[in-house]
Amino acid sequence: MGGSSTHQKLKPPHVVIVPTPGLGHLIPLVELAQRLVVHHKFTVTFFIPNDGSQLSPQKKVLQALPQAISHAFLPPVNFDDLPLDVMVETKIALTLTRSLSALRDSVKVLAESTRLVALVVDLFGGEAFDVANEFDALPYIFFPSNAMGLWFLLELPKLDEATTCRYRDLPEPVQLPGCVPLYGSDFLDPVQDRTNEVYKAVINHMSKRYKTAAGIMVNSYAELEPGAFKAFKEQQQGLGLPPVFPVGPVIKTGSKDVLDGHDCLSWLDGQPEGSVLFVSFGSGGTLSSEQMNELALGLEISGVRFLWVTRSPNETSTNATYFGVQGSNDPLSFLPQGFLERTKEVGLVVPSWAPQVQILSHRSTGGFLTHCGWNSTLESIVHGVPLIAWPLYAEQKMNAVLLSEDIKVAWRVKLNERGIVGSRDIGKHAKDLIEGDEGKLLKKKMIELKEAAKVALSQDGSSTKSLAEVAEIWKGHKN
Repeated sequence: MGGSSTHQKLKPPHVVIVPTPGLGHLIPLVELAQRLVVHHKFTVTFFIPNDGSQLSPQKKVLQALPQAISHAFLPPVNFDDLPLDVMVETKIALTLTRSLSALRDSVKVLAESTRLVALVVDLFGGEAFDVANEFDALPYIFFPSNAMGLWFLLELPKLDEATTCRYRDLPEPVQLPGCVPLYGSDFLDPVQDRTNEVYKAVINHMSKRYKTAAGIMVNSYAELEPGAFKAFKEQQQGLGLPPVFPVGPVIKTGSKDVLDGHDCLSWLDGQPEGSVLFVSFGSGGTLSSEQMNELALGLEISGVRFLWVTRSPNETSTNATYFGVQGSNDPLSFLPQGFLERTKEVGLVVPSWAPQVQILSHRSTGGFLTHCGWNSTLESIVHGVPLIAWPLYAEQKMNAVLLSEDIKVAWRVKLNERGIVGSRDIGKHAKDLIEGDEGKLLKKKMIELKEAAKVALSQDGSSTKSLAEVAEIWKGHKN
């Protein structure tokens, strides 16, 4: 490459982004790419590992991007050798690992024709660092969750060495730097079973790999988690950690064109300001039929207006097709007898999907009962909507701790002895959030965070400066 270096300098700096499977992983990276192109004049290529699942939603997102952002799908990987009950996190990580040689070939071609300065991966992508290093591109992580989650992963190897019991049996909470205490039962799902393959993978491919990154961008902002980010600044050198850059909130902005006609938005137009509780568990969240019943009854007891995006209960989603049951996939058929009729004046139940960003930004929405996925959480913060936290899987319990114990913009539901959230509790939370004085306090706090997010993303804001710092490092990399 020696001879072409002057020629390369004239080209715009180029960044490769490699998301792991799942639309939720792709969307923030797409937003990040747009900021890099618009504000910092980079060109970007997405290489998308392919787990063999249906990719049309990803294609739709990628095809709508400006010319400076190109994309290519890597060949699908094969999972025929895996047991049927393999954890989803294992599959996500393996999709990347098994795509590495295809990725290497693609990056090689790109490195010959562009001024490649950095390779960005998401939380499962540390295995691709070898490819980055081979072509002298800086290996960066875009961590799509919060600073508390990042501290957890970085501290996990220490915890692993210091303890032998199951984490949920730890007698004392763990104190992560700059964070509120965290009980073992709230650790992320993939580490709860220390004998599972996925646990070893988290430690070896995530926790230990992260330390070899050239930098880590976090989808949060300094004003949201001041303690955790301050701890990174203070302890980075001592712990041998890469620099950490808060660049969030990086979230999907509402695209008007497709969704104007969605019925639920016109229904919201007819409701009083701040009066509606939005209920949704994200694209992967399902409840048992017993829990669905309790939720329905709780909403009914509360008397508050609600917009509920519901899915078929999780007993059916896996078995319905298997047992050849026809027609059982209509989520509305699982609601309690007469529920829709009795609540038709105050509630709207939408099967499967609704335009979340538009709903959260609507003046009638006054609260959000959520699974605490981080994308959804940031969308609520940006629109100033207070929360009822109902975590289901992955790192959602940790997010719920952050939201309810630290930032104090959410109430967290409690499970009863049957592992169910009871209708009475649901009803009380719903009523208090929308109509009660304590709900007003949560709302006030959330509006403060909304304003702080706006400032963080403004021209001289903390996250804008942070991303500019990353951009300068990258631009200087091959000068």
